[in-house]
Amino acid sequence: MKRNVKSLAGFSMGATDGEFGKLEEFYFDDETWTIRYLIVKTGGWLFGRRVLISPAALKTPDWENKVFPVNLTKKQIEHSPDIDTERTVSRQQEIDLYSHYGWPYMGSAGAGFYGGMGMSGMMESRVPFEESILATTAGDKHVNPHLRSTREVTGYRIHATNGEIGDVEDFIVDDQSWRIHFLVVDTGHWFPGKKVLVSPKWITHVKWEEDAVYVDITVNAVKNSPEYDPSVPLPETNENEFYRHYGNEAENSY
Repeated sequence: MKRNVKSLAGFSMGATDGEFGKLEEFYFDDETWTIRYLIVKTGGWLFGRRVLISPAALKTPDWENKVFPVNLTKKQIEHSPDIDTERTVSRQQEIDLYSHYGWPYMGSAGAGFYGGMGMSGMMESRVPFEESILATTAGDKHVNPHLRSTREVTGYRIHATNGEIGDVEDFIVDDQSWRIHFLVVDTGHWFPGKKVLVSPKWITHVKWEEDAVYVDITVNAVKNSPEYDPSVPLPETNENEFYRHYGNEAENSY
């Protein structure tokens, strides 16, 4: 099922031996647009320390009570590497984190650490963990430039091929694969009151230093697109409606 990222903020995080914090936001990979980590604030238990949890650790969520159970103990979490989530996460910190928890590395090209296989059926790489992770660190070995915060990207301006169309307001993720299917765009001053969906597939490039996302669709296509209502779950049929609309617009533009 598709979920709004904002609707997940505040979910309780449950270890095998008790609650250990509240979900604040997510880190995603800006190449695969897949959630890599849940950022959890531990509150008074660990003096407000924030910890990173991979989707690989998630068990079946309790949607009714807004709880994300994980297959970890509070002791494991307490002794996990202390990572400052206000700063860029380093490659070494990720190696330490995965080694501490024994999380599997997805070795397929472009999959990163967690390949979007849902909350079960994780596949382990056939090569040593450190070798696998370091193979993805071409260039700067000290930081991961592709790890982005959903909170950070919220508010980025969306640029169509012929003008601005709005700001990123939210993200829609699949709660099994943890891939981001859409960015929710508030068209704001351009088309008052209207929210639309933009797929990462239509992104041509992002200027991170300018907080700007560029998409291969026209302003007119956005203006005439189906409207998105965040209060209503996004069924598969509605999702396909957005793809059909932008596909038709692309064909008609040639």
